[in-house]
Amino acid sequence: MSHPLTRVLTLLELLQSNARLTGPELADRLDTDVRTVRRYTAHLRELGIPVEAERGRYGGYRLARGYRMPPLVLTNDEALAVVLGLLAAERLGMGTAAPASAGALAKIERVLPHALRGPLAAMRETLSFTAGAVIGQAPGTGVLLALAQASRARTTIGISHRSWRQEHTERDIDPYGVVFHTGRWYVVGHDHLRDSLRTFRIDRIASVTPRADGFTAPDGFDPVAHLTSALAQGPYRWQVEVTIHGPLDEVARRLPRSAATLTALPTGVLMRARAERLDGMAHMLASLEWPFTIHHPDELRQALKDLAARLTAAAQRKPEEPPQ
Repeated sequence: MSHPLTRVLTLLELLQSNARLTGPELADRLDTDVRTVRRYTAHLRELGIPVEAERGRYGGYRLARGYRMPPLVLTNDEALAVVLGLLAAERLGMGTAAPASAGALAKIERVLPHALRGPLAAMRETLSFTAGAVIGQAPGTGVLLALAQASRARTTIGISHRSWRQEHTERDIDPYGVVFHTGRWYVVGHDHLRDSLRTFRIDRIASVTPRADGFTAPDGFDPVAHLTSALAQGPYRWQVEVTIHGPLDEVARRLPRSAATLTALPTGVLMRARAERLDGMAHMLASLEWPFTIHHPDELRQALKDLAARLTAAAQRKPEEPPQ
């Protein structure tokens, strides 16, 4: 970073990214001295950029409050990263209530140099995904950001919530974390109304109101692990218990945490899951390379026999025979 202009631009980037930095901190990041930092800030002021200096032991430099720089020019790599991120977010269903991704992508394409527009448009039009698009349940932008801020600040909030039964309640929660899972946003935390750990879909939260109280999250609490375990125990028709005679770590890699809970046994892994349809559970078990033992329900045995019969018939079918 030897060229002075490069250091001046880097100084501007540092001031945009940080509320305040001291002279020694800036000198260290720019690999120079405090006197030179003062000279670089003078250059920025000459360009019309309002850099404020605070004197004293705890003084430092910052951009004037309310000042916003115009959009910076993106490099090829940065532009590609942004476009790919927006396309992936759309595919994963990570959008918010407003069509923010499409609007952001359109604005970025308008300000890009002509040399970049063509290649990035080609990427957007030709990019394919191995996974199908997810129809996301989009939350409100303000609600999502308020939950994230309260979770980071460990601040209790009030929410206006609508259940899947269309029942409206007002309740206070301590948000431990925000999780995105298969097209839906969730907040996990302590619900004061029920005095228990609960999970709420964020698209069903109409508003968030900050409270004055703070909270402390349980040590080592993992919002992702709690959410996936709770979803695996959802209100499905069938309760399934099967011992899979294989190593726990390899079985866990094959089964999504949202589909089952796994417990190590001397003879293998005990899988507990719930399912609405047993034919899907039969397909999942048949896809594993390890033998397994069904504990219940007995109806799962018949579902596996039906699957085996269909596979046997398919294996024996001649090319000229139509499927039955």
